[in-house]
Amino acid sequence: MSSNPKADLVKKVITENPELGTNTIAKLLHSTHPLWFASYEQARSAVRYYRGEHHKDQKTSNVVGIRSEEQKKESNGWRGAPKSDYEEVPEFVMPTGNNRILVMSDIHLPYHDERALDIAIDYGIRNKPNAIILNGDTMDMYQASRFIKDPTLRNLAGELEMTRDFLEALQHEFSCPIYFKMGNHEDRWQNYLKVSAPELLGIPEFHLSSLLRFGEYGVSEIKSKQIIKAGKLTICHGHEMGHAIFSPVNPARGLYMKAKVSAICGHHHQTSEHSEKDMAGNVVTTWSMGALCGLSPEYFPFNKWNHGFCWVDTDSSGEFEVKNMRIVDGKIR
Repeated sequence: MSSNPKADLVKKVITENPELGTNTIAKLLHSTHPLWFASYEQARSAVRYYRGEHHKDQKTSNVVGIRSEEQKKESNGWRGAPKSDYEEVPEFVMPTGNNRILVMSDIHLPYHDERALDIAIDYGIRNKPNAIILNGDTMDMYQASRFIKDPTLRNLAGELEMTRDFLEALQHEFSCPIYFKMGNHEDRWQNYLKVSAPELLGIPEFHLSSLLRFGEYGVSEIKSKQIIKAGKLTICHGHEMGHAIFSPVNPARGLYMKAKVSAICGHHHQTSEHSEKDMAGNVVTTWSMGALCGLSPEYFPFNKWNHGFCWVDTDSSGEFEVKNMRIVDGKIR
């Protein structure tokens, strides 16, 4: 006679019910023998052990009886995992009709460079885009930052008002879709709420898109870590890569090392380009864009920054042409 009647019971139920799944047998044991199996999980663990399901890499099995294909499938994936909060961030795919795109990054209102911004917009007026991408850090959000702030500088209400005026002026001038990508500086607002006013999180009226009246000005939001696809070209702000994009050569090479696809980023305030060809002859090119803000701020007066913007043409097959403009001494180079 066995010295372990509890084990004998589990084996007996498994043998007599080969068509039943592990979860079903566990429920049966828990309901009929609650003194031995105080919980469903305890019963399930015992059934999995004697069916050889306890370790995925286990080669030899303690299986009692022959399991059906359905049982084998069930054992390959544990169905008792808690519900995950993970959500995939989908790519934002530019509509096919938006194939002449003016891309401006790092304007940092109200610390923009008026002359550089005028040059970029004048280029757009001459070339008639059918879409504008504000590719992150359109606002500076100085007063919502985590850094020590000078209270005498422009307040948040004034910055929001200036940004609304800018969006209204863009829509009046171009009458085309405007896509507003949230950059790391726009993220400052959400981070401020999390720390200082968590009660306001989730209230639609306090979302930045509401404060900036996107609906009124025909502006579409692109989320902070959401990648943009314009045909076969990837467009991102650059903060999506974290610090891993850093390269001692230039930001474009750093972007290539991280993305390995043809892509454009801002964030680094520096115009650069990098190309490589694989063994199949496919050429991958990455670009980093210049900024449209002041180039010598008090907090970082010595840097490698320059002014610039991008123009992107795409065709129906997804092929693209990028013009990465550098602005030097008030002229496009």
